[in-house]
Amino acid sequence: MRQTIKDTYDQLARTYQDDIDEGSPYNAYYERPAMLAALPQSLAGKKVLDADCSAGWYSERLLERGATVTGMDISPEMIKAAKARLGKKASFNCHDLEKPLPFERDTFDIIICSLTLHYIKDWSQPMAEFARVLKPGGILLFSVHHPFMDFTRFECADYFDTIQLTDRWHKPSITIDVSFYRRPLQQIIHALVPKFMIEELIEPQPLEKMNEANGDAYNYLMTNPHFLIVKATSKKGLLKEKK
Repeated sequence: MRQTIKDTYDQLARTYQDDIDEGSPYNAYYERPAMLAALPQSLAGKKVLDADCSAGWYSERLLERGATVTGMDISPEMIKAAKARLGKKASFNCHDLEKPLPFERDTFDIIICSLTLHYIKDWSQPMAEFARVLKPGGILLFSVHHPFMDFTRFECADYFDTIQLTDRWHKPSITIDVSFYRRPLQQIIHALVPKFMIEELIEPQPLEKMNEANGDAYNYLMTNPHFLIVKATSKKGLLKEKK
C-alpha cells in the first residue's frame, strides 16, 4: 500500500508543484485556510515538522510565520518539488511515516500533517513517533477524510469497518486512481488518546471565495463535512507531573 502511495504521489508531484495551489478549491479555499487558522499567527522560535509535506506549500506558510521547518514526504519527486520551491530555507528528506522518524525525542514544538494519515491503515506507529519527537505540550495538527463523507460518498455497508477505498482524481494535468483507508470516528479518537489530549475537532466550511471558483463545491461543503481537522496536545508533560 505505501509503495503504491509513493508511486501515486511521484506521479502527482508535477501537478502539486504547478497547479494545485489555485487549481483545487478544496485545498485553496477549504482545507488549507482552516488548518492555518488553528495555528498561532507567529511561530517565531518554533520548530515545526511538516509531515508528508508534498510540494512544500505548508512549509512555505510556516516559514512565513517565523518557524524553523523540517519537511518530509514518502515521495522523492515531492521532495524535489519542495526543494525547488524553497531551496535551503527549510530542511527536506524522504521518509515513510510508517517507519521510525529520524529525529531525537522532544525535537519539535508542532507537527502538521495534512491529508496524509488516511493512507495508513494502522496509526499506532505514526502516533507513537509523533508523540516521541514532540516536546512536552507540543501540538499535533492533522487533517483527514471525514468518516461521514467517505461512508456516504462510497456507499459503504458498515460504518464501523476500516476498509480500503479507491477514488479517481481529476487534476489539471493528470487523472489518477488513489487508494486510501476509511475508518470510523471512534477509531481516530482511540488512536490519539493514549498519547495526546484533543483540543479541537474541526469540521471546516469553505471560504466565500470558493463560491466564485466553484459554486457547486461551495454549496456542497456548506452543508456536508468533507475533511476532518484535529488539533491535539502531547500528554508527555502531564504524564510526568502525575508520576
